[in-house]
Amino acid sequence: MKPRYISSLDQIAGFPAEDFRALETITENFAFRANDYYLSLINWQDTADPIRRLIIPCADEAEAWGRLDPSSEGSYTVAPGLQHKYRETALLLVSDVCGGLCRYCFRKRLFIEDSREVNRDISAGLAYIREHPEITNVLLTGGDPLVLSTERLQETVAALREIDHVQIIRIGSKMPAFNPYRITTDPALLDLIRDYSTPEKRIYIMAQFSHPRELSPVALEGVALLQDAGAIVMNQTPLIRGINDDPEVLAELFRTLSFIGASPYYVFQCRPTVGNRTYAVPVEESYRIFEQARGMCSGLAKRARFVMSHAAGKIEVVGMTPEYTFFKYNQAADPANLGRFMVYRSDPEAYWFDDYTELVDEGQVIEPDRDS
Repeated sequence: MKPRYISSLDQIAGFPAEDFRALETITENFAFRANDYYLSLINWQDTADPIRRLIIPCADEAEAWGRLDPSSEGSYTVAPGLQHKYRETALLLVSDVCGGLCRYCFRKRLFIEDSREVNRDISAGLAYIREHPEITNVLLTGGDPLVLSTERLQETVAALREIDHVQIIRIGSKMPAFNPYRITTDPALLDLIRDYSTPEKRIYIMAQFSHPRELSPVALEGVALLQDAGAIVMNQTPLIRGINDDPEVLAELFRTLSFIGASPYYVFQCRPTVGNRTYAVPVEESYRIFEQARGMCSGLAKRARFVMSHAAGKIEVVGMTPEYTFFKYNQAADPANLGRFMVYRSDPEAYWFDDYTELVDEGQVIEPDRDS
């Protein structure tokens, strides 16, 4: 099966004409894209259906809120299409197309004509990676790398495998959810994984299942085929209002992922991107949902960390009391911040780290004793 892609709401059979007209202004600003497979997961009788909310535009996206680049990714661009924020990891933006457009996307700017960051010529990015032996991980992202032809993807992976110090290649993709037939009907893609995911240097597929209903039988088949070919499949998702902000739903997602061997990796706080106010949950409410969900799971299902992809790094929420919220740098652009612990006075209205204004205490990172 090859799903048919849809880029206008009036192409959806039975979509009310009055709803289409009401959302025209939204889709002029923030594009719509889906396919008939993914739309088939929607219960159209339920206006609050979580899959519908994930992919179908909402009038509330017009609310003024946020920035186009809330994590300041542009400031870490070191070559066309290449970001280098963390010492060991580089991001190659290899595609400016996705299998579907999540309404809460934090890279909406990539789909706006005058704000392109993806560069189809990755030679400068590859040269930068070769010159920086500290880079052991390269994440292919975008857009979605699995929208590329397998031939084009193989060229990129092969070029990276020629760089000795690149040990891990990660492919960040929502295609296992949006269009698992991309995997199940393309033996060449699985051959690519077999050829380049070796016992010494693995390929990781960073899947993006956000709701249990995305884990359909064909999606499970796709994950299993990737695993059989030698890829390690992990999952990350933002916590989104109306999609997975119910502890029981999030727990079911964690459990099912653990059952199929796709480890939960990160749960992200929704970034304050333009148009995202309706999808965002305050930080402290998100953390409570996250911890309640983990409490319903076995140890293997509760390995995710709840973080904010802040301009300064991945800031993990590690605990709360009635008065205070506790944060730690799980990853940091400035290595001096790695592991730094911070205590802020609680703010139930905070949606992002920058909303916390009263720092109560700050732990100092203990440097390792290099001489011992």
